[in-house]
Amino acid sequence: MKFVMPGGTGQVGTVLRRALSAAGHEVVVLSRRPARAGEVYWDGTNPGPWAEEIDGSDVVVNLAGRSVNCRYTPENLRLMMDSRVDSTRAVGEAIASAAKPPRVWLQMSTATVYAHRFDAPNDEATGLIGGSEPGVPDYWSYSVDIARAWERAQEEAATPHTRKVALRAAMVMSPDRGGVFDVLLRMARLGLGGPVAGGGQYVSWIHDRDFARAVEFLVARDDIAGPVNLAAPGPLPQRAFMRDLRAAWGVPVGLPATRWMAEAGAFVLRSDTELLLKSRRVVPGRLLEAGFAFDRPDWPAAADDLVRRLRGRDVR
Repeated sequence: MKFVMPGGTGQVGTVLRRALSAAGHEVVVLSRRPARAGEVYWDGTNPGPWAEEIDGSDVVVNLAGRSVNCRYTPENLRLMMDSRVDSTRAVGEAIASAAKPPRVWLQMSTATVYAHRFDAPNDEATGLIGGSEPGVPDYWSYSVDIARAWERAQEEAATPHTRKVALRAAMVMSPDRGGVFDVLLRMARLGLGGPVAGGGQYVSWIHDRDFARAVEFLVARDDIAGPVNLAAPGPLPQRAFMRDLRAAWGVPVGLPATRWMAEAGAFVLRSDTELLLKSRRVVPGRLLEAGFAFDRPDWPAAADDLVRRLRGRDVR
């Protein structure tokens, strides 16, 4: 099949491009800075020659959007919103105007859409959408607003001949340099991989190969549309998550950090503490109901596999 991936040059796009290419599919990446074969220029907003790649393709997987690994200033939050909504609308317009539209449009979303909670997991049917939790920073609500606007832009697109799926993805763990696993492992190796603010907040994650397999599964299942959680079935508290990561690498101790220490560290790293402190307890209800079988459903085994591949420089 022919896959078109707007915004496919980041970590998640690299994971997916590698898996799809290995499976024999044609993959075209739309990028603002095309630099290799199979990449085509687009600006993420306006119609252009890039739309010709979508016309006649089989699958569109839109991953475009400004990175969340930044300080959540008003300007950055606006850029995060605009880059997601504008690119989704552009993709929708290209599909709507195609003479031969793709049969499925997978649109990246985020598990951040769910509420910050500890009491119960969030699946697609019973999960609580965030934005009104007491005692959380106001801008966390804006992150939820971004996620909802992102999904709404896909829902509103006039593409009657194309099935639409919103991928509410947890953190994708891969051994690629610069990805979230690489960052967390670096913290653990420096002795900083202890509990943050008590470590009770839940971490939702998905192994990179399970992420790619889930995408192919959703492409093949014509009966699935709407939001789907892409997360392993075993979210766990941050203290346990980092303990298992330290064990996988062989680091015996991880220093704990208070909330203010996390704030200071995030400031130095030009990132934001929402990525560390929000409790994302998300489970893949629809995938499991549809019969998807995770190869790496539990974090200790997944962490061991990722460490082994990283040490062997085997990111495939």
